[in-house]
Amino acid sequence: MNLSRRALSRATLDRQLLLRRVKLPAFDAVEHLAGLQAQAPFPPYYALHARLHGFRPEDLSKLLLDRQVVRLVLMRGTVHLVSAADALAWRPLVQVIMDRDLDTNVQFAAKIAGLDRGAVTDVARKLLAARPHSGAELGAALASQWPDRPAGALTHLARGLLPLVQIPPQGVWGSSGQPTYQLAHDWIGGPAPVAPSLTELVRRYLKAFGPASVADAQAWAGVTRLGEVFAEMDLRAYRDPDGRVLYDLPEAVVPEEDGPMPLRLLGPFDQTLLAYADRRRVISDEHRKRVITQNGLVKGTLLAGGQVRGSWETAKAGGKTTLTVTPFERLAKRDVTAAESAGRKLLAWSSPGTESEVRVLTAS
Repeated sequence: MNLSRRALSRATLDRQLLLRRVKLPAFDAVEHLAGLQAQAPFPPYYALHARLHGFRPEDLSKLLLDRQVVRLVLMRGTVHLVSAADALAWRPLVQVIMDRDLDTNVQFAAKIAGLDRGAVTDVARKLLAARPHSGAELGAALASQWPDRPAGALTHLARGLLPLVQIPPQGVWGSSGQPTYQLAHDWIGGPAPVAPSLTELVRRYLKAFGPASVADAQAWAGVTRLGEVFAEMDLRAYRDPDGRVLYDLPEAVVPEEDGPMPLRLLGPFDQTLLAYADRRRVISDEHRKRVITQNGLVKGTLLAGGQVRGSWETAKAGGKTTLTVTPFERLAKRDVTAAESAGRKLLAWSSPGTESEVRVLTAS
C-alpha cells in the first residue's frame, strides 16, 4: 500500500497525540511517546501541553520527584526524559553511541586517550554511590586521581561510561541550576529492570512514530544495523511517495488522509521534528534549516496542516510576556486566528496571571 505525504503527516500526528488533545496521565503519555526530548529542562512540559487535555506542569514535576520518570542521555546521545523502567532497559542499548563519542569527540577524545576506562568507571561509581555530584564536583574528584587530565574531560568520560541521571531539582518546572548526577540504578531502585531488547526498542519506536523506515528508526535511536531487527519482526509494510519501504506494527491503524489536522504550537526540541531520517512528513528541508540551528538548538514551531509553517518564541520585558509567531509562508486567515488563540492558551498555561500578548507576523 502506498502512503501519500499527507497520509504520513496524519499518521505521525495521530501517533504523537497531536491530532487531538487526549485525556491521558502524564506518565502514560511519556511511555506512549517513547520518551521526550529534554536537552533543556522544560521542553518536555511544552510537549505534553501540546498533547494532553488539562496537563499541568506539576503533573510532570511530581513524576520526576517521585522517580517515576528520569532525565538521562539516551537516543542519539542526547538527553531524554523517559520512564524509570525505560531508562534502565534502554541505556545499555545505546552504549555504542557513548563509546563512539568517547573515541571521536573533537573536544575530549585526545584528552582521555590512554586512560584505563575501567579504573575511571570504578572510581566514579564509588563517588556517586556515596552521594550525588554535580559535573564540576565529579570532575574535580576524578582529577585528584588523574591530575594530568582535565576535570571536564574526566566528567565527560564518566558520563559516557556510566548510566547517570540528572536528578531533581533539574527538570522540575520553574527550577534552575546545574545538573547533579546519580547512578541510574541507585536513584531509581526497585526491582531488576527488563532485559534490554532492540526488538522492543523498535516496537516502541513504531508505536510512537510509525509507519517508518529502518533509516528513520536508526536516526531516532542513533543505533545502526537495525535492519536485522526489523527483518525478524512481524510488521506491515507500506511505501512512501518516493518508493521507500515503511514499516508498522500489524495492529497499528493509519488514519484516513482526508481528515483534519489542527494547528499546534510545538515547543522547542519537539521530538516529532527529530525522529526521522526523512523529516518531510512534518517539515520541509527548506524550513528545517530555519528551525534547527547549526549548534543543534530547535525552535518552537507552528504546525498547520500537518507541516511546520513557522516558528515561535517568547520574550519578557517590563513584566509582560510576548509570544511572537513568525510564519515561513503566507497563512490562511483561519490559521492566523488559530495561532493567536493557541498562543493565548499557551501563555495562560506557562505564565498564568501575568500580562501577555500574542503577535503573528506577516510571512517574509
